[in-house]
Amino acid sequence: MSLKSVAAKIFAKRIAKKNTKWILNPHKAQDEVFKTLVASALNTQFGKDHDFNSIKTHNDFVKHVPIRDYEELKGYVEKIIEGASDVLWPGKPIYFAKTSGTTSGAKYIPITESSIKNQVEASRNAILNYIHETGNADFVNGKMIFLQGSPVLEEKNGIKLGRLSGISAHYVPSYLQKNRLPSWETNCIEDWETKVNEIIKETQNEDMSVIAGIPSWVQMYFEKLNSKTGKKVGDLFENFQLFIYGGVNYEPYRAKFESLIGRKVDSIELFPASEGFFAYQDSQKEKGMLLLLNSGIFYEFVKADDFFSENPERITIKDVELEVNYAMIISTDAGLWGYNLGDTVQFISLRPYKVIVSGRIKHFISAFGEHVIAKEVEEAMRQAIEVTDAEVSEFTVAPETTPKEGLPYHEWFVEFERAPSDMDKFCETLDLVMQKQNSYYFDLIDGKILQQLQIAQVSKGGFQNYMKSLGKLGGQNKVQRLSNDRKVANALQPFIL
Repeated sequence: MSLKSVAAKIFAKRIAKKNTKWILNPHKAQDEVFKTLVASALNTQFGKDHDFNSIKTHNDFVKHVPIRDYEELKGYVEKIIEGASDVLWPGKPIYFAKTSGTTSGAKYIPITESSIKNQVEASRNAILNYIHETGNADFVNGKMIFLQGSPVLEEKNGIKLGRLSGISAHYVPSYLQKNRLPSWETNCIEDWETKVNEIIKETQNEDMSVIAGIPSWVQMYFEKLNSKTGKKVGDLFENFQLFIYGGVNYEPYRAKFESLIGRKVDSIELFPASEGFFAYQDSQKEKGMLLLLNSGIFYEFVKADDFFSENPERITIKDVELEVNYAMIISTDAGLWGYNLGDTVQFISLRPYKVIVSGRIKHFISAFGEHVIAKEVEEAMRQAIEVTDAEVSEFTVAPETTPKEGLPYHEWFVEFERAPSDMDKFCETLDLVMQKQNSYYFDLIDGKILQQLQIAQVSKGGFQNYMKSLGKLGGQNKVQRLSNDRKVANALQPFIL
């Protein structure tokens, strides 16, 4: 065992002991975060506008600070961009994370010195937790690759600006720099296809032990490796031991990944965003991610079914229930207050608090009142793949409300790497699992309002070509899993077999 492996195990044990304190006292941890956040922002413009001096309890906070999305917070952000200090948080942020907006183009999410520190520590602790749990630290001696955006940053009035993954590239610890790939020059390439080709050149003859990124884009890397070398990824990289991912549910990709790798490898799921790092998988034996309750983020939750009502109830961690679909609202040490993240979560454990990401509050299908969410279609896909031995590269689902003939239905756009042995059984399994999970969908099928879902097969590489047509190939971009209209469905038509 190398000196680096031994040191990693010692450090992992120390961090695990430190984390145990807040894990065993979650409510106290969140109370302290809440008080610190409010006290820190008393003299900011936002704090004065919302009378933070009067906020002593969560009920006070609810009265003074409404739930906002980025568009409603944008006025404050624009003042920071123009050069103002003490707007949302004391001083100025050190970065803006640039993300894709839905209404007004790009979003600029502030990142402060405190918030980036918490993000970096959370990503580090996810790996250290894995080392502590499994006792496996050998991978620290191999090469590691993080498929991410360009680390080249712009500047706006003295504040650096870039993609979150590019910003994070500046915080790789010195002891990992020699292990890290790709090279800085390759990482700076903006065009995703060119970048992946260069990454393959740099990595195909290396001893890769850790690979990280959004599954859909890591899959592209694996496929190109396989095509170029004629080898399974696990044979090419004999010491490849750990896959780290976030952004989307891995389960629909798992079978395809194991086929490309040629064997199983351990994986760690992360829940990061430009707005903060919220959770990471803390066990190889159990599902779910540990919600980080002492990392500068105060959490509120609103039942997803009530979210669009006039005055939805906002609860704290103390009052959440298992397996309820919640919109997650955050207040952070980067100056986001009552901020609607857009993600929905379900708690699968309350001791400790562990979540799964169930979807996006705006991404669902309820064309007929069924309110289908991402977690449901992903679970249905997982079971259909298992039953029919199919391999799926990517998929999305949309309602067909006005078919040329027959009843309306849900249309599943699926790109198969290997088509199912029995397509009828594949469709039937999808539909039955959906009915089992969603009683509203069952009622619509049973009442002859909807017919069984239908499959539209997307050509190989079709989803990549679709994303490329949007200018969203690679990086942190993800295929939208659900739509309540036909916009994505119509855009996919050129790629249908």
